[in-house]
Amino acid sequence: MMNLEGYRIFLHTARAGNLTKAAQELHITQPSVSYAIKQMEDALGVKLFHRLSKGVELTAEGRALLEYVEPSFSLLEAGENKVRSLKRLEAGELRIGAGGSLIRHLLLPYLDRFHTQYPDVRIRLSHGKTPDLAKRLIDGQIDLGIVHMPFTDRQLDVRPLITIEDCFVVGEAYRHMAERILAAEELLNLPLLLLSRGSSTREFVEQWFAAQGMPLEVDIELGSLELLIELARLGFGAAFVTRSFVKKELEAGSLYELRIREPIPSRSVGIALRRDISLSEAASRFVETLTSPPSELSN
Repeated sequence: MMNLEGYRIFLHTARAGNLTKAAQELHITQPSVSYAIKQMEDALGVKLFHRLSKGVELTAEGRALLEYVEPSFSLLEAGENKVRSLKRLEAGELRIGAGGSLIRHLLLPYLDRFHTQYPDVRIRLSHGKTPDLAKRLIDGQIDLGIVHMPFTDRQLDVRPLITIEDCFVVGEAYRHMAERILAAEELLNLPLLLLSRGSSTREFVEQWFAAQGMPLEVDIELGSLELLIELARLGFGAAFVTRSFVKKELEAGSLYELRIREPIPSRSVGIALRRDISLSEAASRFVETLTSPPSELSN
């Protein structure tokens, strides 16, 4: 096959009907146009143009070739325009995975900002636990995941995003328990409301209880942090939650934090990305948005 530039010269010559005009449009010399056309004709073994006194005219074979060359260049141009649209974030998609509570309490402000700036980028959002998100990343189903740390995988790059603090909260029924500092073992006198097994938060609180040398008996375990918060508010027991996720409830007095003598360590939430691929323009821009200082987000 001839090179792309040869076909480009053929197309401009066919449209202009004149070698000199084609050369002017292409910003090359007229002999260069003649030479390229001659090379194509020699390679194909046919004449593509009739040489006339005032220019050139396509032969039957030239017209047949033009029927394929013209739409091919239109398709290439459309492809270039599509890439430019993706670069300008006037098209494309952003695929994110995160836990349900992280979506609601952490991601939503960033997603809202990103959607406002780039309304033509389609956002695909799915929820899952950290191990599930890691598998989806490796399989190429999502561009990035918001995961609880520590988490390591040789195929993933996990970058710290924020530090979170966890606590036990109760409703009015157990308000008296929040009026003094409790020993960790006193938690065993309360019904415990925890996220279901397999979640990073559940593993974290299990490890904390084990570090205190205490057996863990769970009264209610659910996959929804919001339901645990509501059950705690209604007096079903003490829910283990991230403090910033119940900030409004604590300030409003509908929930009360239990003060535990034994400290609960802080932990981190991070961004997980595949090591072996480059991010799309949309994903790259969203990571920039996530890691922007708060002052920049408020602008």
